[in-house]
Amino acid sequence: MPGPDPASRRTPVPAAAGGSGRVFTIGEVLSRLRHDFESVTASKVRFLEEKGLIAPQRTPAGYRKYTHADIERLRFILALQRDRYLPLKVIKEYCEAIDRGERPENLPAAAVSPRMVSPQLADDLSARGRRLSALELRRQAQAPSELLQKLVSFGLISPVDGYYNEHDLAAVRSCVQLQAHGIEPRHLRAFRVAADRELSLVEQAISPLASRRDTASRARAAEAARELSEACLSLHRALVNGRIDRLDE
Repeated sequence: MPGPDPASRRTPVPAAAGGSGRVFTIGEVLSRLRHDFESVTASKVRFLEEKGLIAPQRTPAGYRKYTHADIERLRFILALQRDRYLPLKVIKEYCEAIDRGERPENLPAAAVSPRMVSPQLADDLSARGRRLSALELRRQAQAPSELLQKLVSFGLISPVDGYYNEHDLAAVRSCVQLQAHGIEPRHLRAFRVAADRELSLVEQAISPLASRRDTASRARAAEAARELSEACLSLHRALVNGRIDRLDE
């Protein structure tokens, strides 16, 4: 049986809070959400970001910073998932409509509307999942055409119907940095092999959920896959950084 709506258990954030200019780390965000959503995790928040439902600020070093408006938006999304069992696709449509200044007619009456985002944030959100042509990819990654061709030939990026996505863009940007240190695409094939092996391990772990047809199970499978992937990446970083630290010994 669904629990009480989060709006009935918390004090609304004053309208002025969104303009206070204060930003929060992911840990601070989770501490504010867990009173109402005990199971929320950092990987869950990052998953919602990848799906284009939120777009936190980034520091020059790439760290995420969240505003009061981001936290309210997360409350809205998590409440609709938990209490209304709505799929993310539907929740995203609600958010996009509200961002445009609309109030969807079929929005659940008890739902708390998220704080409207700025035009810039709306642009950032709408850009998530946008397909990139080879030219757009090269421009945004500041990568030469030859590098792009090599990355495709070595399987490090793979266009779909001639277009690339945000993950390809992140990969190309990383490879541009590596090339600046003399590391060429041919040296990076092991990363593709390792990624495939990691994916196989994740798929095996979530197969009981992934085999089910209902929307809730597929959503849990996707979230579990994200959490497992984050754990694998954390292990990789720990192993590599541990060996790098030994260089100073």
